Amino acid sequence: MKIAMLSPLSWRTPPRQYGPWENVVSLLTEQLVAMGVDVTLFATGDSHTQGKLAWVCKHAWSEDASINPKVWESLHIAEVFRHAEEFDLIHNHFDFLPLTYSSFTATPVITTIHGFSSASILPVYQKYNGATQYVAISEADKNETLDYMATIHHGIDLNQFSYQQTGGDYLLFFGRIHPDKGVHDAIEVARQTGRRLVIAGIIQDEAYYHEQLEPYIDGNRVEYIGAVGGKKRQAVLGNALALLHLIHFDEPFGLSMVESMACGTPVIAYRRGSIPEIIRDGKTGYIVDDINAAVQAVDRLDSLNRHDCRAEVEQRFTSQRMARDYLAVYQKVLDQRENYRPWGHYDDLLERADHKLKEIIVKPGGRLSLQKHQHRAEHWTIISGSAEVTVGEQIISLGAGQSIDVPKGSLHRIMNPGDVPLVLIEVQMGDYFGEDDIIRLEDDYGRN
Repeated sequence: MKIAMLSPLSWRTPPRQYGPWENVVSLLTEQLVAMGVDVTLFATGDSHTQGKLAWVCKHAWSEDASINPKVWESLHIAEVFRHAEEFDLIHNHFDFLPLTYSSFTATPVITTIHGFSSASILPVYQKYNGATQYVAISEADKNETLDYMATIHHGIDLNQFSYQQTGGDYLLFFGRIHPDKGVHDAIEVARQTGRRLVIAGIIQDEAYYHEQLEPYIDGNRVEYIGAVGGKKRQAVLGNALALLHLIHFDEPFGLSMVESMACGTPVIAYRRGSIPEIIRDGKTGYIVDDINAAVQAVDRLDSLNRHDCRAEVEQRFTSQRMARDYLAVYQKVLDQRENYRPWGHYDDLLERADHKLKEIIVKPGGRLSLQKHQHRAEHWTIISGSAEVTVGEQIISLGAGQSIDVPKGSLHRIMNPGDVPLVLIEVQMGDYFGEDDIIRLEDDYGRN
């Protein structure tokens, strides 16, 4: 199975600090590679992966002001679809724009919808509903007008988050500094409980930060430490008394909650969006409806067992589980694909009583079975790529524009020895063209 993994260009994959979509793409890619899947990651040129890396833009536009996002995102997406026929499927994590390219390739496109920025983007998803496949990241984030292959919760690499049996004395806000994320609510909960609050994350709304938050940040009772990643992220999460996730929008998933629980730190969150799917109320945290309830929840943190938080992540939110779930979706898509074969695929172009035309695409290194037919002869014309053809006792190399006859009853086989897809047109002539007229003598896939 060959997968093209399409990551956004906003941040490096994996991100140095912030970049939730890129983080998930990296976690999934590396776990799939570890499981033996052939993955090509389309991301920024400075991205890191154990798979193959393909890129057109060296740096992320959020990290390099000289990069025009629209220009390089267009080139980035076009590069994936330029190579589409080299892959069994394309896994899109780039929101709605790549869907507009999907009808130009026979390669299936699976899109993980990482939330809807607004209802205004729905028409694109609705147009390609059914023509492509969608995966939701939570049941709460599903849109009733769309069809989904599956709901797959995100997973994390547990090796990146050490379990801390005892927490510290501070409450933690971890995420984007934006009104939607409820940082001001976290400050109020800390004030009412007399607890210290640490705020970590990128400032996404400067006016909000300066006008509503900065007056309370004194470096003592309320401390802002900026965006954190790597070992510092692990330490900040693990040493917290609790994570405050007092959001003012319907959360599509909330990766920081899982990361917090992996360190043993419980979560106090408003009942919005996916929260009830992630937090087990009274076991891995508390689900509350307002600031007063959040204040009361802080007073009840001693009744929670931090080990339960870690165990929940180990059971439900690992990158291994996420990768297995996606592999099942990949296989389901490929199994449902009409005319899909282990060596590639074909499309029927024309069929009449005495002849039939097919376009055949053979993956690099793929070959069809050694076979013969009782009811038809064939004529193969190579459109692009290179072919090694067996007809009877002859083995012949063919390139673009060359063709060969395959007489009825003769043993024959075609192989792609190159590193790009082999495309050929097959003309069948006879009185019967059913698949049961294939007599296989040798087959790489155990079908003889």
